[in-house]
Amino acid sequence: MDARSGLLRQSLAAAQIAVSLVLLTAASLLLQSFRNVEAVPLGMQSEHVLTASMSLGEASYPQPEQRQAFFEQLETRLSSMPGADAFALSDEIPPSGRMHAKPYNGLEVYGEPRQGDEAGGMVGWRIVTPGYFSALRIPIIRGRGFNETDRTPNESLIVVSRTLAQRLLGNRDALRARIRLEPDGPWYTVIGVAENVKNAGVLAEADPEYYVVRKHEIGAAASGDRSPTLDRRASIIVRSSLAPATIANWIREQVSALDPTLPVEIETMNERVGKLAARPRFNASVLTIFAVIGVLLAAIGLYGVVSFLIAQRTQEIGIRMALGATPRDITRLVLARASRWTGAGILLGLIGSLAAGRVMAVVLYQVSGGDARTLAESMAILAAIALLAAWIPSRRAARIDPVEALRRE
Repeated sequence: MDARSGLLRQSLAAAQIAVSLVLLTAASLLLQSFRNVEAVPLGMQSEHVLTASMSLGEASYPQPEQRQAFFEQLETRLSSMPGADAFALSDEIPPSGRMHAKPYNGLEVYGEPRQGDEAGGMVGWRIVTPGYFSALRIPIIRGRGFNETDRTPNESLIVVSRTLAQRLLGNRDALRARIRLEPDGPWYTVIGVAENVKNAGVLAEADPEYYVVRKHEIGAAASGDRSPTLDRRASIIVRSSLAPATIANWIREQVSALDPTLPVEIETMNERVGKLAARPRFNASVLTIFAVIGVLLAAIGLYGVVSFLIAQRTQEIGIRMALGATPRDITRLVLARASRWTGAGILLGLIGSLAAGRVMAVVLYQVSGGDARTLAESMAILAAIALLAAWIPSRRAARIDPVEALRRE
């Protein structure tokens, strides 16, 4: 019965080690994936940026002229904001995944045949004020961004993203190219190419995108094209070195002065960006907690098995020491037996880790489910902890008095 009990304990200890290795490897892979997600360039700088979003109610602002007047006054007030390095208004802000979109095959390049239906996909677009690229530090890699003179009614100018410029014009220079956004709309002249910005999540490819400047007058665009003016929803973007709470209070005061009933949703851009990594962070945290618990249980289990073994083999240890075995020999003997269980558990855990890595491949980013370095580090960590757990009772075995051990039945 004692032999069966000992074998069962050893098997359970090996199983604990195997499960712990699977958990430890999975947690390490998710942590690496999470770090890779955080390192993905967004195409903008989120530090020291505060955003404030609002939506004008239909009952309070039923006419486009009323909404236009509100945003005109708001922009005027924002221009006197103390401590602001840059500010802008936009109908939507990244990285929320929400923005206007239209079919890619609806765009037309001047002097080229109209694109066929096979040119699929969507193109995102935004209405922005001239300070948009400065407020978010979006690089203009060719040409320039918008300025105040671009907001006159007779100007039809556009800034395109790098992806859209490459897809529409290939290797040709995008500057001064003319693009029509609607079949009967005006021709827009490209004045700048902006770096891609992540809009549909960190892991999604950057969609083609273009920007039009917010006009001061309603109906400034030709018939058939949407007028580049804000409608009901708008967001304020402020870059400032001042404390976010100070800027937030100032914005609330300015909005309240125009409409005390209008709710404003304020958050920092870092908070918005942080939401993109919320799910990977949660998954990595939960699995890390389970991995730590698993490793601790495996260490406790191995400690218990070795202690049980020593209790069962006290007379044997005493005889060995009486015949000349040194305390170092006894320690080596106990660790050798513990190493066999540990090795068996790590081997089973390695197989399980490889299988788990294949399953997890769909949620990992820029890291392989069978990453050799991660597997090696996890095995080394677990082996070290397991042997430490076995070494503690082995030292106690080495201090057994041979005479007392031989007197036991």
